[in-house]
Amino acid sequence: MTYDLDHPEIREAVAKLCVGFPGAYWRRCDREQAYPTEFVMALTEAGYLSALIPEEYGGLELPISAGCAILEEIHRSGGNAAACHAQMYTMGTLLRHGSEDQKRRYLPEIAQGALRLQAFGVTEPTSGTDTTALRTTARRDGDRYIVNGQKIWTSRAEHSDLMLLLARTTPRKDCAKRTDGLSVFLVDMRAVRGNSLTIRPIRAMMNHSTTELFFDDMPVPAANLIGEEGKGFRYILSGMNAERILIAAECVGDAKWFTATAIAYARERSVFGRPIGQNQGVQFPIATAYAQMRAAELMLREAVRLYEAGGNPGEEANLAKMLCADASWAAAEACLQTHGGFGFAEEYDVERKYRETRLYQVAPISTNMILSYIAEHVLGMPRSY
Repeated sequence: MTYDLDHPEIREAVAKLCVGFPGAYWRRCDREQAYPTEFVMALTEAGYLSALIPEEYGGLELPISAGCAILEEIHRSGGNAAACHAQMYTMGTLLRHGSEDQKRRYLPEIAQGALRLQAFGVTEPTSGTDTTALRTTARRDGDRYIVNGQKIWTSRAEHSDLMLLLARTTPRKDCAKRTDGLSVFLVDMRAVRGNSLTIRPIRAMMNHSTTELFFDDMPVPAANLIGEEGKGFRYILSGMNAERILIAAECVGDAKWFTATAIAYARERSVFGRPIGQNQGVQFPIATAYAQMRAAELMLREAVRLYEAGGNPGEEANLAKMLCADASWAAAEACLQTHGGFGFAEEYDVERKYRETRLYQVAPISTNMILSYIAEHVLGMPRSY
């Protein structure tokens, strides 16, 4: 089956849903550092969070371009999909590498909204982006694994039932390659939260519901090991291109929101007897940001096209994420500058969106790491780390 990559009907429906969650709603969530429960429930009930789940498990079985359309429209409306986007990009690991039993046990309830798969435990305080150096261990003990260690920047753990967890099952010194010996587990946090799993919220620059996790002899059933033991690094990598593509779509949505918001204000705001949008000093940064967004959007479309054709487009997915993040940041700068002092006022939503879109220069992978990847794997230059 082929799809229109634009998905106009989905975009229109998501935009209508988002009308019920205006700036005031997001400002309140941001001010109170609150999880947007009502918004997530609305998306769930509409079926959008199960968009990528196959029909046989209760999902819509749509391609990644539909996921991009959903996330872009949320951000274009002035909202933020960070509260729920992980359910799309973590899904790939379970769909591609999970057992049939695991899929049948969990996917129908996820599709119905009875279970949330929102947490992704990979990053650690000491290893950061160097995933192969992580210290969290999972030791086999009969029909279960015992997990010990720590994760950081694990967003939505307090609001999720399930978590994908990457842990070392074979000591690094015993592995032929540093990427060996890592395994992925599907953790039911309901069974261990407050006992062997401690969740500590981290108050951050933006309302991202991010946390630090501590595992103290946390039991995980062996039946919840995804794929083969020791092959987890490859499983995680296979889902990262989808993650970069989906995050890039959010950045495009942000860029479009910033551009539209800047244009509207530049038309309305009058100084020295004329609208400020009449001045080239105001026009040019907005026009430049728009051009940057359109170019980045084309790279994103190419990454989506290759991904949906069955490819694993590392170059295009990474470039799309980097270029779209740069475009959203350029649009944020232009929008804030256009608003002048009012851009810092909460009621205009610019300062909130400005903080939110700044994240994508750093996460889920930093611009510097993407440049290192391009230099080594695309341009053939010596590995820098």
